[in-house]
Amino acid sequence: MPHPHSHLQTGPAGPTAGDPDWQVWSDAWTRHIPTLTGRSDLTVTVAPGAGGGAPACCYPDAGRIEVDATYIGSPGIANPRRAGHKRLVPTAYGLLVHEAAHAAHSLWRTPPGTPAVVAAVAELLEESRIEYRQRTRRRGDRRWLRHTVTTLISSDDAAVDDPWHAAHLAGLLLARVDARILTAKDTRGIRAAVTTVLGRKRLLQLRQLWRQAHSVDDSDADTMIDLAWRWCRLLDIDPHRQPQAPTADAGVFAGLLAQALTDYLAHTTGLTPAQYRDQQIHARFSAPATWTRREPTDAERAAARHLAARLRRARTNHREPDIRPSLVPPGRLRTRHAITAQAQIASGSMPTATPWQQRTQLPPPKPTLQLGVIVDASFSMHPWAAPMSSAGWILAHAAHHNQAVTATIAFGSDVTLLVGARQHPTHVLELSAVGGSTAFTDAVKLADQLLQLRQPGRLRMLTVVSDGDLPDREPAQRLISTLHQAGCAMLWLRPADLAGHTFTDTTTILVADPVQAIGHIADAAVTALEHA
Repeated sequence: MPHPHSHLQTGPAGPTAGDPDWQVWSDAWTRHIPTLTGRSDLTVTVAPGAGGGAPACCYPDAGRIEVDATYIGSPGIANPRRAGHKRLVPTAYGLLVHEAAHAAHSLWRTPPGTPAVVAAVAELLEESRIEYRQRTRRRGDRRWLRHTVTTLISSDDAAVDDPWHAAHLAGLLLARVDARILTAKDTRGIRAAVTTVLGRKRLLQLRQLWRQAHSVDDSDADTMIDLAWRWCRLLDIDPHRQPQAPTADAGVFAGLLAQALTDYLAHTTGLTPAQYRDQQIHARFSAPATWTRREPTDAERAAARHLAARLRRARTNHREPDIRPSLVPPGRLRTRHAITAQAQIASGSMPTATPWQQRTQLPPPKPTLQLGVIVDASFSMHPWAAPMSSAGWILAHAAHHNQAVTATIAFGSDVTLLVGARQHPTHVLELSAVGGSTAFTDAVKLADQLLQLRQPGRLRMLTVVSDGDLPDREPAQRLISTLHQAGCAMLWLRPADLAGHTFTDTTTILVADPVQAIGHIADAAVTALEHA
C-alpha cells in the first residue's frame, strides 16, 4: 500500500484516461462531490487503476479526484445515482469522502526548501486533520471514513520497532482516535505496542502535536511545518543533518509494531490474525502467471517416500523406556482414572479415561521440525531452477505425515512462495531463474514469518541455495546472525562453479551437481532430527 503523501498530489496533473464501463460512476460522483466538499469545480474519475498508484488520489490544484474501481468491484454492483449505493461499496465511497476532505481542507502547501523528513511528517499530520475537519462539517461522514483506514495503511508503516515507525503508526491510527474517526477500543493493541517502543512520555508529547494540528486553519502552512519540526525533534531527528525520512533497516526483523498492526487489520476485516497473514502472503508472494505447474514424476514421488521414511526413522529409531496410559491391562491400575471410566460407562458415554499404566519402549519426544528453503532465482542460478522446484515438492510431501513443516521460497528481484507452510501441493511449480537477487532479505523475513524461526521450542533450520553474490550483504548477514543466535541452524549450499560470498554463522557446502543439493538438504534435516 502507498504512504499517505502518494494520494495527495499538488501542482498540475496530466489527464487520466477514463473507462467507458465506469462512466456512469464518474458522472454520478462528479455530481455528488459538491455535497461533500462545498466546491463546484471538481470532477471525479472512477476507473480501474485510477488513483496514481494509490487506492484514490486528490489533485486539488487540478480540481480532480480519482478512485480506483478495484475497490468497487464491477460497474453493476450498485446504481451510483441512488443514495443507498454507498452501503454496497462502503470502502470505495469512504475513499471518495477522504479525498473530498483533502479537496476541501488541504489548502496549505509545503514551502520550498522544506526538508523531506519535515514534509513527510506534515503530510502525516494532515491525514487526521482533514478527516477531523470533514467530520466536524459533516458528522455522518465518520461512518465512511472508518472504512478507508485499512486501505490507507501500508505494511511498511510498521516494518521495524524503531521510534520513527512507531510515531508514524501513532500518527496514522492513534491520531484518528482524537479525530473521532476510530475509537480507543479499536486501537488498544496499537497503543500498547507504540507505548512499548516510544515510552509513555514521548507518546503523550506526540499526541499534543497532532491534537494541535487538528485545530490548525486549512491554509496555515507555517503552523503545520512548525509542528512537523517539533515532531522530528521529539524523535531525535535533526532535519538539517538527516533531511530524508528514515527508512526501515533491512537487517532487522519486524516486531511488536508489525504484530499489533496485523492484529488490528485482521480485526477490521473480520479475520483471525493467521487468516489475515495467509491472505496477505497469498496476494503478495504468489507465483507469476508465467511460471508453470506440472505433474510430479515417478522419481520425485519415490524420493518423497524415501525421505519420509528417513524422517520417520530419525524420530523413532532410538526407543527409550517410558510409561504410557492404556485402556486395558496389564499394567498399574490408576484409581482416579478407573473411577472416571466407570462414571463414563454409567452415563452411557464412550469411556475415554485410561485406567492402566504400562511400561514400554517408546520413541523419545522430539520437537516439530521447521524447515525453510530459500532458493536464489537470479539468472546465474538457472541450472538450479528445475532441481530446486522438485526439492520444494519432495520436502512438502515427505514432511506431511512426519511432524515437520516446510516452506520453499524463491528470491530474485521479487520474492515468490513456491510451497507454503503445511501445504501439500498436488503439482510441482517450476520456478523461473531470471532477473537479479535484490530480494534476499525479504525472503528471509518471509521464511521467519511462515515458520517462526526465531521462536524457541521448535527444531528450526533454514537452508539457502545461492552463490551468495547479493547486493545487500551487510543487512543479509545481520539477519542470518540473528537467526543463528536464536538457535536456528543455517545451511548454505553454494554452486561450486560460481564465484560468490560466504556468510558467517552458516554451515557452507560447495555443491557441484544441482541435483545433489536435494540430498544435502535431506541429510541435514535427518541429522537434525536424530540429534534433537
